[in-house]
Amino acid sequence: TMSGRLAGKVVLITGGASGIGLAGAEACAREGASVVITDINAAEGAAQARRLSADGLAVSFQRQDVTSEDDWRRVIDATVQQHGRLDVLVKNAGYSIFSRVHETTDEQMRRIFDVNFLGVFYGCQAAAPIMMSQRSGHIMNVSSVIGKRGTPFHGAYCATNVPGVHPYILM
Repeated sequence: TMSGRLAGKVVLITGGASGIGLAGAEACAREGASVVITDINAAEGAAQARRLSADGLAVSFQRQDVTSEDDWRRVIDATVQQHGRLDVLVKNAGYSIFSRVHETTDEQMRRIFDVNFLGVFYGCQAAAPIMMSQRSGHIMNVSSVIGKRGTPFHGAYCATNVPGVHPYILM
């Protein structure tokens, strides 16, 4: 049974078309939040938002490339315009490849770094002013346990993950 503890809250979740992001979006919506999911996979993200909306949940979708500062500004602005506020930002989008470190190209490493590190930074930059002006808000940066211990064939990904889930409360 859900408690409705997020009733009236607006939650934005990146990487929301599948996996942990999608599960989080559904859980937040079932707790009463209006949820905006974003993902680079527009077809899947839109399909999941339609599916959840058909269940009576307040879920919408926006395509987003988390490595784009412009996309961050556009998505945050659209969320605030549609809902009047942003209460929680869950930066869940992540990217990895299956490769040995010495076989990983500069281009591959840059993409991993851009998604997993710069995407987190850009999200904080875009959301913080809104939340500070509201005098409330929470930013959660989701990472992998892989940041604490190495894993074969994922060295580049390990290097871009700060261990644990880090909530930032802005006031």
